[in-house]
Amino acid sequence: MKVTVSYTKSQVLQALRYHFIKKPEIRLMIILVNVFALVSAGLFAFRVISALPFLMGTTLWMTMMVTFWFWMPWLIYRRSRTFRDHFAARLESQHFFLDFGHREKAWSWREFSHYFESPHFFHLYFDPRSFFLLPKDGFEHPSDVREARKLLAGQIGKTA
Repeated sequence: MKVTVSYTKSQVLQALRYHFIKKPEIRLMIILVNVFALVSAGLFAFRVISALPFLMGTTLWMTMMVTFWFWMPWLIYRRSRTFRDHFAARLESQHFFLDFGHREKAWSWREFSHYFESPHFFHLYFDPRSFFLLPKDGFEHPSDVREARKLLAGQIGKTA
C-alpha cells in the first residue's frame, strides 16, 4: 500500500511529545518529580518545611514540563529536514520503502525493533532513539490504515 508522506508541524510536535512521554525513564522521572512537588506542597502547607523546598519542587516540575512538552519537540523538529520534505512510502509484505523521486531507500521489517501508534502517526522504531513517523492521513483510504496496522503488528510487533 502507498502512503503520501508530508508533515504538519503541530502534528509532528504532538507525535514527538508522545515519543518522549512513552519512554520509561522519562515517565519515572515525571512521577518522581510530581511526588516530590506534592509532598513538598503538603509539608509546606502544614508548616513542616520552609518555602524553599516547595519552590524548588515547583521550579523543577515547571522546567521538566517545558523541556519535554515544548523545547525538546521543537528542537528536534527544527533540526530535522525530514519533516519539511514530501515523499512517498510503500508498505509491502517484506519491506518498507521510501521513494524520494530521485532515489529510493528500503528496509526489511526485521530492521525495526517495534512500533506504536499515536493519534496521527505510526512510530516505527529502529532502536530506542531512531524512529520514523508514518502519517496516517497520507493513506489513500481509511481501510488502508487498518491494513497497515495489521501488517505492522505482524511484521514488527507493538510495544505496550
